Formats: sequence, structure tokens, C-alpha cells
Amino acid sequence: MDDPRVNAQKAANLWAAYERKLPPVERACRLVPEPTLGLEDIGGLDAAKEEILTYACAATHPAVYAQWGTMRPTGLLLIGPPGSGKTLLAEALATRAGTAFLAVDVSRLVLHLLHAPAAVGELLGGWGQVLAEMPPTTIFFSGFDPNLSQALERPQVPAAPLLDLMLELVDRTVGLEEKLVVGSTSWPDALPPSFVEPGRFERVVDVVPVLPDDVIAALELHASRAEKRAGRTLFEGVDWKKLVGSEDDVSIGDWIRNLHAALRRKARCQAAGELPGPVTTEDLRSEVERFRKARTSLPIPPGRYL
Repeated sequence: MDDPRVNAQKAANLWAAYERKLPPVERACRLVPEPTLGLEDIGGLDAAKEEILTYACAATHPAVYAQWGTMRPTGLLLIGPPGSGKTLLAEALATRAGTAFLAVDVSRLVLHLLHAPAAVGELLGGWGQVLAEMPPTTIFFSGFDPNLSQALERPQVPAAPLLDLMLELVDRTVGLEEKLVVGSTSWPDALPPSFVEPGRFERVVDVVPVLPDDVIAALELHASRAEKRAGRTLFEGVDWKKLVGSEDDVSIGDWIRNLHAALRRKARCQAAGELPGPVTTEDLRSEVERFRKARTSLPIPPGRYL
């Protein structure tokens, strides 16, 4: 059996050598050689987790598919609002399958290639080769958003149209052995239909939190872990259901950020010599209000998936 640590080091070395030659790749990709994030670290999203477990069998029990007269899908496409947990699910898939985790920000990659078109040929030439040499890996293509659609409307780079380039990267990835391929988008209207044709992201998975249960599960999980790290009670009398039920426009990711914002505010008060009490429902509600006011100054991308 392959040594996970040896595989992790091999993945890190191979990818580092490849991305050093291509600054657009280095800026748009992130490799986690030995991921540890598990499905148990993600609150709620039970239906999406079931899909992840099923796809992980392609790496952990590949022969089972044949015993049932079927085969694994070439790739999963996770669709859900921003902050719903799509990236976490993809990384948890890698952990479950015992693979390295490579995250590719498609929009960022495209934009960097627009400024360095000479890198396109080298990117295509080395992509399949380096991934084929790497140990089992989960490749996560994210960033299929309105920025990508706008980039695709710009003049073509010399090697190929940008859309064809992205499709070529996906095709070269799904065709490799011991590779799991996942894509994600919060704006399905911005994703060209060609990406979900058979042989590409052919299994579509909804990552839409059940409100308020999934949000509450995530908050309770993060609150419990914060208390475990601190070694003491940090929250007192928080009515999670009432709190979340009154705020239906805040994503799971934003809720978690607000929870930690409340903890940091308490830490700052203590550093200033005060004696702050535990975090309460009102503390968390105040952080949500601060977040909402700050968000009004940010543009909301068109076609947001809700």
C-alpha cells in the first residue's frame, strides 16, 4: 500500500516544479498535499455529503462500481449560493478518498492568462503530464462566475479560445486515472452548457443549506470547537434557532465569520483590561448587523444563485 506521507511529498514536489514555470498557475491554484478536513467538520448539508461519500468510493472501493454494472461519474458539479460549503465539501472528498487536493480558481487563471498569453501553450503541454505523474489527487475547479463569462467575451489568446482552453483542461483531467474531478459555481447561468455535457461535470449536486437547521448545525459545531480550543465556556444562553430564523439572507460562511468576529471582539475587550462576559444572542445579532451594513457597500454579482 502506498505511504500517504510519501504520496503527499511527491505531490508537493511535482506541483511545485510545475507551477514555478507558470506564474498564472501559481497564482490561481492551491495544492494541499495531505488534506485533513473531514465531512464531520462541516455542519449540515447531509444530502450533499451523501453525494460526496458516493463519489469517494471511486477511489476507496473502485471495484464496487463494476459489481453493480455501472461506473463513476467523470466529475461532480456543486451548485449552491456563496458561502454554502462547496469548497469544504470538495476538500473533505479528498480527505475521505485519501488523495491530495488541488484547487483551481478558473476565473483567476483565465484573467492571468489574458495578461500572459504566451503561457497558454506551456500550460496545456504540461497540465496532463504533471497530473498523470502525481499520486491520487482530487482536482477542484471553482470560480465559474460572471467574471469568467466576461473574460470569455474578450479577444482570444493565441493558443486557443479561452473557453476551449478551460474545456481542454477539464477534459485532460477527467481522462486521468486515480483522479477525482469536482467543479463548483454559485451562478449556474454563467456556466457554459458545454461544461455539463457527458464526460465532464455530468453529476450535478445541489449544495443548498436547509434553513435554519444546516446553519444552526454549523454554528453549534464551530462554537463547540472554539470552546474546546479555549478550554472553557464561551457562549451563554444563545438561542440559535431564534437568531438564525430572523436572518435569512446570511450564508453559512458569513454566519461562521460573524461568530468568530464576536469572539475576537471579546478578546479585544479583554486585552484592553475589560472583563467581557460570554457571547450571547445579542452579541451575535450585533455582528450580523455590522456585517449587513458593510455588505451594502459591496456590489452583488448578477445572477446570484439563491
